[in-house]
Amino acid sequence: MPKCPKCQKEVYFAEKVTSLGKDWHRPCLRCEKCNKTLSSGSHAEHSGKPYCHNPCYSAMFGPGGFGRGGAESHKY
Repeated sequence: MPKCPKCQKEVYFAEKVTSLGKDWHRPCLRCEKCNKTLSSGSHAEHSGKPYCHNPCYSAMFGPGGFGRGGAESHKY
């Protein structure tokens, strides 16, 4: 029986959600930053942890800006 990566309890077939190559309990699949419940496949991953696309993942790991705009205003 697979274990949930969040709570480490067994995940039964009727309650499992597969995401990031692992089986999760539906309430355990949450954004690491804002704690929003995520659905399978509609989120981003960083270091094996799920994040919602907006605003958490893009704010934490997306390109940052500087200056007043233009071609030089993004860092990658």
